[in-house]
Amino acid sequence: MPLQNRVDPWGEMFADPARGLFMGNRGGRIHGDERTLMRRRWASRQWICCVLDFNDRHRSVWGQGYTELFFLDEPTALAAGHRPCFECRRRDALHFADCWQRCFRLGARPRAAEMDRRLHGERLDGRAKRRHVLPIDALPDGAFIVLDGDAFAVRGRSLLRWSPSGYTTRRPRPRAGEADVLTPPAILAVLKAGYVPRWHPSAAN
Repeated sequence: MPLQNRVDPWGEMFADPARGLFMGNRGGRIHGDERTLMRRRWASRQWICCVLDFNDRHRSVWGQGYTELFFLDEPTALAAGHRPCFECRRRDALHFADCWQRCFRLGARPRAAEMDRRLHGERLDGRAKRRHVLPIDALPDGAFIVLDGDAFAVRGRSLLRWSPSGYTTRRPRPRAGEADVLTPPAILAVLKAGYVPRWHPSAAN
């Protein structure tokens, strides 16, 4: 049986046999010895998005270490509130931080902990996912919104319906109006500043 280690754009964890393009974690271990989730859904504010393979390391998924989580692609991870890892994705993480510095007009590149503090407040409302109502025409590519109960990614003039195994249907992106946005505002700003996430191949279909 698949573990409950896939993450959707709401940040919820579920079981599905498809692994996705990225893995990550939420700062530590949130599963028990029986390989099921604990009540808590994060161990710290350090929610990261990692590559699947790094330095030939081999891990026992949901063993004694941190709880491995898996994402369809990077826009999915960003919507859930995860940022690039500074160890296995250092080039991406530095670019992300540079975009953060630029969009927030900081005097220096922000440290991971500084970004994590802000993101933690933007991605959660208590224990639930925090949503943000924003103009749809101002959203950058890679943003996620909720429409008719489903998650859609913004890509050009289209909205792509998310599923665990890839993007399915497309619909035109409205030119006006407000949207129920899943992606945290700070990450939206980073996307607008030039950070380009890595998409699942189905997004190009």
